[in-house]
Amino acid sequence: MKLLKHASACLLLSAGLVGQAISAECIAPANPGGGWDFTCRSIGKIMHDIGAVDKPIQVTNMAGGGGGLAYSHVVNERGSDEELIIAASSATATRLAQNAYAGMTADQVRFLGAIGADPGVIVVAKDSPFNSLNDLLDAVKADPTSVTFAGGSAAGGFDHLKVLMALGRVGFTEIAKVKYIGVDGGADAITQTIGGFTQAMTGDISEVVGFLKSGDVRVLAVLTDDRIPGEFNDIPTAKEQGIDVVAVNWRGLYVPKDISEDAYSKWSDALAKVGSSDEWATAMAANGLAPFNKVGPDFAGYLDGVIAEIQTLSKELGVIK
Repeated sequence: MKLLKHASACLLLSAGLVGQAISAECIAPANPGGGWDFTCRSIGKIMHDIGAVDKPIQVTNMAGGGGGLAYSHVVNERGSDEELIIAASSATATRLAQNAYAGMTADQVRFLGAIGADPGVIVVAKDSPFNSLNDLLDAVKADPTSVTFAGGSAAGGFDHLKVLMALGRVGFTEIAKVKYIGVDGGADAITQTIGGFTQAMTGDISEVVGFLKSGDVRVLAVLTDDRIPGEFNDIPTAKEQGIDVVAVNWRGLYVPKDISEDAYSKWSDALAKVGSSDEWATAMAANGLAPFNKVGPDFAGYLDGVIAEIQTLSKELGVIK
């Protein structure tokens, strides 16, 4: 009995010490595994490892509503919690733009920034007649029925929108005429294109790496500011081809809206330090991410533009009213 009491006392003491040691929380709006969980666990750990924060950050998984449950929880219950950060990505922005979070809007939280991304790509089969992104977009402009795109998101999802953004940059506005097939994931989309059922695939670089290495596909453009460093550095950006579009699946964080400016600065500075660290560079390389460092006002401006464009395109497609 004394042994049990002693063990219980130790457990209580241990719990108390853990409670003292953990000063902050990162919510991953999904189950363990996947992008949001990776963001919380990797960024949170590196923040502590490099001394950007002074105590460990605990991770809480809060799945539901494609991130909507966590968003609602933060807005309604944790609006001034200065020790809370939440994982976000391009999916967060798309769902907010398309009113998928039950009327909640992006200005109900404050976005810290993004420090890595899975770059968007537009891909064709190895024997495709299209040799550049302009070749492909010109064909759509000339005859929208001649080109069908495949993507791993539903119609109106981010893969679909990547193509429409690129077409918008070259003056094509009849987006409802663009042929797009949404399938179950990037692998299915690339298979459709390799098999000749579609003329192009829109997705992320991580989805096509194997097919690219085997020589089954060619990437016409990567939708980033700069070329992907490393083995894919020979792939031109859309910007290099005169098409000013950046469409990436970024990995970042937001915080509750009503925290102090000092708290916001603390977290944004910590995120920026992670983004410039060797530890994060190693984590990105291990997980197929490319640099995408936009923190604070720089990111807020980028995000406002992306959300506005997604809303416009989604209305034209009939995804939202």
